[in-house]
Amino acid sequence: MNECFGRKFIINGELQDADSFDNSFVYEGDSIYEVIRMTKGNPVFFYDHMERLESSVKMQKKKMLADPETLKRDIINLTKSDKKKELNLKIVFNYKPGSYNYIVYFIEPIYPSEAQYRNGVKGILFYAERKDPASKVIDHKLRSSIFHKLILEGGYEALLVNERGQITEGSRSNIFFLKKDTLVTAPDGLILNGITRKHILDICKENNIPVKLECVMAGSITDYDAVFMTGTSPIVLPFCCIDNKNFKVGIPLIEKLRKLYIIKAEESIARFRSVNL
Repeated sequence: MNECFGRKFIINGELQDADSFDNSFVYEGDSIYEVIRMTKGNPVFFYDHMERLESSVKMQKKKMLADPETLKRDIINLTKSDKKKELNLKIVFNYKPGSYNYIVYFIEPIYPSEAQYRNGVKGILFYAERKDPASKVIDHKLRSSIFHKLILEGGYEALLVNERGQITEGSRSNIFFLKKDTLVTAPDGLILNGITRKHILDICKENNIPVKLECVMAGSITDYDAVFMTGTSPIVLPFCCIDNKNFKVGIPLIEKLRKLYIIKAEESIARFRSVNL
């Protein structure tokens, strides 16, 4: 299945027809990537994603294949070629022996339904941890194993558990636990510090919502009232259960965080539009 969802894509600054897209551009060799939510044809938190992309490239001791100004221009050109307004965009820096390429393209979004926001989704525990949690690198083997288990168990997201029994993050999200009025989430050094998580933490600070940066033990999740994930596609999405353990949904604080995040996202779009190339 071709991962490119739009009619066009960009490779090394050149606009190409989607028919010539090859998944090997992404999944052969080493790839560092970002997935950005597009709203009304504009990227959300573009500059945050660029900072993380540069950080990931530096951590992996690779070369930046395009600067933020170039990528901004590419995104604008790609958006003009396709009228879809609500979808995700993927930027990939791909490194093969003797061949470095960067690719910008749309991917099919999987956004939660209103019913899922209202009723929550199922999570599963998955005992694994990513090799380089601080950088966004494609791990083909881990991704395939998680996807297989999610299908078998009917789960929406997998919560990763390390060898010490600590829940660190989701397979494609960050995880927050709620006990009374306090949120608990894993510290920065053990996870990929998601863009959505970053802004949720800012919102908590601005609104005096208590947060503890510590890992929850997999065997202690029933001590918490509610659990939710944050990420590019789900934004702020509650779990109704993790494995066979149920949690509260419809928590006003969780919905408040989602609404405040959306306001920040709209502000980021205004910044993207106002900053000149």
